Amino acid sequence: MNMHAKHTADATTVEEGLAIQEEQAKYDDDFATETAMANTLLTPRFYTTDFDELDAIDVSDIREEWDELIAQMVSDPNKGHFKKNEDWDHVDWENMEPQLKKEFIDFLISSCTAEFSGCVLYKEMKRRGNNKDITQLFQLMARDEARHAGFINDALREAGLRVNLGFLTQSKKYTYFRPKFIYYATYLSEKIGYARYITIFRHLEANPEHRFHPIFKWFEEWCNDEFSHGEAFALLMKTDPKLTQGRNVYWIKFFLTAVYATMYVRDHQRPAFHEALGVDPDWYAHEVFTKTSELTKQIFPITLDIDHPRWQPTLERLQRANVQIAEGKKQGGFGGKLKEWSGAAKAASCFVSLYFIPVKKHKVPAVTRLVPSY
Repeated sequence: MNMHAKHTADATTVEEGLAIQEEQAKYDDDFATETAMANTLLTPRFYTTDFDELDAIDVSDIREEWDELIAQMVSDPNKGHFKKNEDWDHVDWENMEPQLKKEFIDFLISSCTAEFSGCVLYKEMKRRGNNKDITQLFQLMARDEARHAGFINDALREAGLRVNLGFLTQSKKYTYFRPKFIYYATYLSEKIGYARYITIFRHLEANPEHRFHPIFKWFEEWCNDEFSHGEAFALLMKTDPKLTQGRNVYWIKFFLTAVYATMYVRDHQRPAFHEALGVDPDWYAHEVFTKTSELTKQIFPITLDIDHPRWQPTLERLQRANVQIAEGKKQGGFGGKLKEWSGAAKAASCFVSLYFIPVKKHKVPAVTRLVPSY
């Protein structure tokens, strides 16, 4: 280990980054860690999978594209980037509008948990595997995710909070997904993450008066890491054409619908956050969905029809159903449980309606690799 690396941004391996964060665990706050520990349909999850199946992947047929991507990641263009510098403005947490502060902290904790979820999964693959191509990839991605999580924790520490990532690793519930479901879910997570971060970055670049926190200045390089990770999962899927053909297209449609719907509902839980950014959540969702749909054409043979007349109204009904579920949980008792069950039934009906909107089909290009273009 490089004992001179005192910040996760300078760590060259995931182990080094995690060791630095463990040393800083004395700043942890129970609230932040308990929030990160929550398991609901809308919170980030920790995943495990069949690591032997991952280790058996053969990248021979995509060697040229694979080696280009690995060389880019090994060059480590963002080393040293994810730490505070002279561009980090003072944040007046004490006088921040209370609802904005609550929603922004929730955003940071959720983002930290999501980044660390990827770190844990990738690190475990690197630890268990013997396939040099695959273990090298997951080591590089785990390195990036550890940096991201550490950087968000630095931002949280200014608010007197910090997620205990070591405790999270040991105590948070893990969900088992077959490798192909890991590919679909994580690929979409990385690509929609890129679309979300770059949309906010470009908006604030044009409207700097809405940049209420300095972390947004780091979003461009951040989203480029997300983009590279998405490229990796696209290539992993390309090694087995069956993953994007036949019945598996229905699974692709399921994950597209679930990821888009979850993002829409979760973002509408943070109205003050989006108002402070000067962003309408409906506009933002459509922008992100449009970008993500264009990007996923590189490997998926379908995209969702987000301009279908049933799409937006059904998302809005889904959001109202989610509000009803939350109100029922808060109310408690038998009446609250009935309200919760009714809301859950409405949400399920909305999801089915979204799923059965006809998709748009296209031919997948022979060359998969893309470069950030937004």
